[in-house]
Amino acid sequence: MTAQPFPISAIVAAQRPSRKDAARNYDALLAAAREAFAEHGAEASLEDIARRAGVGIATLYRNFPTRRALFESVYADEVNALCEAAVGLSAREPWEALTSWLDRFAGYMVTKRAVREALEGDSEIFQACRESMYAAGGPLFERAQRAGAARADMDFGDLLRLVAGITATAFTDDAQRDRVLGIALDGVRAAR
Repeated sequence: MTAQPFPISAIVAAQRPSRKDAARNYDALLAAAREAFAEHGAEASLEDIARRAGVGIATLYRNFPTRRALFESVYADEVNALCEAAVGLSAREPWEALTSWLDRFAGYMVTKRAVREALEGDSEIFQACRESMYAAGGPLFERAQRAGAARADMDFGDLLRLVAGITATAFTDDAQRDRVLGIALDGVRAAR
């Protein structure tokens, strides 16, 4: 897989401020929001997010004028990171590349759940994210299928739904989630 522009990459680049200090604040706000959404869901306090980022609430609103804008930016940033990870993982052995990417996808689903609660799903960003995710992860799955490592009787959409279903449930900790995901992926692996 060669580095390619994903639809979401242009959106993320356009949202990020170009001034270094502003970009630092923007990145800190995204990281703080991601953490707060994972802990508290869609109801996470904007004041808490600003505090975690080490900025004032005015800086948060300057970057994200609405709660929706913050949710969309966090979502887009997460998907963009997944796309970049797919490119970086593509040099690995096919099954390892796929499962490493799916592990990142499972972690991303925690943030997506909070965002989905807050947004209706009618956003242009959602469509660009979906297209980007399929463009990034789909080739990893197809490569694993061609190598005989992944089942041939399923498609990438089936695989994402499987992982999304697993991550939709509550786990006692990340180790339990990883164990359950590993069991499910054993069912995706082609019979030896």
